[in-house]
Amino acid sequence: MAEVEVAAGICGFKTRILARADGSYTITLHIESDCDHIRQMGGQVSELSALEELMRPIHQTTVYQLAGSCRTHAACPVPSAILKAMEVAAGMALPADVQMRIRRDGEEHREPKEE
Repeated sequence: MAEVEVAAGICGFKTRILARADGSYTITLHIESDCDHIRQMGGQVSELSALEELMRPIHQTTVYQLAGSCRTHAACPVPSAILKAMEVAAGMALPADVQMRIRRDGEEHREPKEE
């Protein structure tokens, strides 16, 4: 099993992704989120083939197509995190944290909104 926690950024929404693989690379997903769009997306995806998803161009993955149809923000990091969780659960990658540092010239770092 793989678990990924995402603090999406200035929106303040947090998401938790659990991914479990069976012997044939079928991934069962459980997604909890503060974001309505991600919750809607999670309700539409429960099982995916890691081999099929991870071999497709990004715009052809079920994950990104659902993100689009559920009106997820274009810059939302959660769809990528879902694919990362699948990859780790399937044993196709080792777990490693991902980090983005976002700054704009002349401005201080802003923390996401606290709920």
